[in-house]
Formats: sequence, structure tokens, C-alpha cells
Amino acid sequence: MTSPAGTGALHHVEIWVPDIGRAAASFGPLLEALGYTPFQSWERGRSWRLGATYLVFEESAALTAGTHDRLRPGLNHLAFHVATRPELDRLVDEAVRAGWRLLFADRHPHAGGEQSCAGYLENPDRFEVELVASEW
Repeated sequence: MTSPAGTGALHHVEIWVPDIGRAAASFGPLLEALGYTPFQSWERGRSWRLGATYLVFEESAALTAGTHDRLRPGLNHLAFHVATRPELDRLVDEAVRAGWRLLFADRHPHAGGEQSCAGYLENPDRFEVELVASEW
């Protein structure tokens, strides 16, 4: 499915939570009141969608304890639409030159699978950004 959203539009946000039941009970009604609709549901996760953007809440087995990082409860990563593959390549190259690290470099740009084309980047503070090519 091709998204009508342009470069820089928010694609999705994934938030790792310590308990999916509590998260669904609190976030679900709020998101639905804001116009989001249930999108996906599985044993340890739920998502809600509004237009081309969706929010995911997941209780991951990979959660760790202690201070905040992308593998602990909280924000896992932000994903943004990019219009074309050449633009994706340019943005990834510029980000790497500016100090970001390309994650999953051995599988880039299909680290999310052959059906996707994206660049996964991590900054020095370990925040992750995903750039998703809409057309490739």
C-alpha cells in the first residue's frame, strides 16, 4: 500500500511498555476518543491508526531495566516518510556523515524485510529513527 504522505510526515511510533494490558486499557480509550481506530492486535501488542500514521504499544521480551534507552519502556523509535529511494539514500548518507550510525547495515535497505525499504539510524544518545521510502 502506497501512502499519500510526503517526506517528513510521521509514519508510526512504537512505544515499549511493561504491561500491554495496562497500556491498552489506558491508551486505547484516549486514542479512540481522538479519532484513532484499532489497527492491529496480538498477544503482547496493540496499535491504533489515524490516516497514514499509527501508534504501536508493545510488551517486548527484550525490555531491560534501569535508565532510559530505546530497549527499555518508553519510546523505541520514530519513523518518518521519505518520498523516494534516492531521497532515502541521500538522507541516510547525510545522517551517517553527521554522526548517526546505520543500524542493520548488512541488511540495509531491507532490514525490515524484502517488502520494505528503509534506513534505520541511531544517534550517539541511542535514539533510533527509521526513514521509510514510500516509492522504491
